[in-house]
Amino acid sequence: MKLSQFKYYLPPELIADRPPHNRDESKMIVLNRKKHTIEHKEFKDILDYFDDGDIFVINNTKVFPARLYGTKEKTGAKIEVFLLRELNRESRLWDVLVDPARKIRIGNKLYFGDDDALVAEVIDNTTSRGRTLRFLFDGPYEDFKKTITDLGQTPLPKVHKRPVEPIDDLRYQTIYAKHEGAVAAPTAGLHFSRELMKRMEIKGISFAEITLHVGLGNFRAIEVEDLTKHKTDSEEVLIEELASEIINRAKDKRNKIVAVGTTSMKAIETAVSISGKVKPYRGWTNKFIFPPYEFSVADAMITNLHMPMSSMMMMASAFAGYEFLNEAYKVAIEKKYQFFTYGDAMLIV
Repeated sequence: MKLSQFKYYLPPELIADRPPHNRDESKMIVLNRKKHTIEHKEFKDILDYFDDGDIFVINNTKVFPARLYGTKEKTGAKIEVFLLRELNRESRLWDVLVDPARKIRIGNKLYFGDDDALVAEVIDNTTSRGRTLRFLFDGPYEDFKKTITDLGQTPLPKVHKRPVEPIDDLRYQTIYAKHEGAVAAPTAGLHFSRELMKRMEIKGISFAEITLHVGLGNFRAIEVEDLTKHKTDSEEVLIEELASEIINRAKDKRNKIVAVGTTSMKAIETAVSISGKVKPYRGWTNKFIFPPYEFSVADAMITNLHMPMSSMMMMASAFAGYEFLNEAYKVAIEKKYQFFTYGDAMLIV
């Protein structure tokens, strides 16, 4: 498949700028692959599609406040630093993106906070935009992490073109987020409320928790027309034995397995064995799923409505079927569904 096959016109007003009042009351477009039908529901109607014994695979990664604003030594130029990955806890080394990148050189010092509470030195230029920073911080690690958390902002995608607000600290995070490490939210999970999850549990639906620390690669533009030549950024994955047992038991009993989001789907497809069972997994994945692709684990998928030519749209297309997904996106635009981070949901069964 070619990149240009995933191009479509998305009216800018359909990009959701703020979260809905209640998490579980966003709209949900439902695609039935066997019947080739499209239904229009609310997210809380998800209960009607699943039964006792069915499993939802959820990504419990937690977004950390990855965006820092600082100044460059001597010139005082304003610099934005986006924390991507902690490379070495002891040495306070981090992989980061800097903007504007052209102004930053090896050896430059960057200052953060009103009283320069945090100082970093650029020690490596890894890519055109990427850098390695060493934070010059003498205190214990807990104090260092608290300083970063206090100074950092929720890394809301820039497509929103508005300042981060207090509501984003709460709503750009799933209610089941546990393990800090993501620089972007697994957005399909944002629709789940505590009340809805309780009702699902009462119905006999279980949750298998996996961790995939979502990286910025999901939002990086794909720059090759031939999708087989695209290389995605690696993301850290952790699937404990308990989660793999829950998933495999459901598979053996022919219960439905639902991947909540492209990140959960990527994780289980990374850890699946030839026999179709999910193995415990601790490592990294750079899996890039686009049509045609044979899925091994999930029977259904919850996702959001994605931006044109994005890797998330491509995975949804591989699961739903290319023509069917395109048809659904046309319908969603006609019916004024909200797209992207805080937008409406899609259920593919």
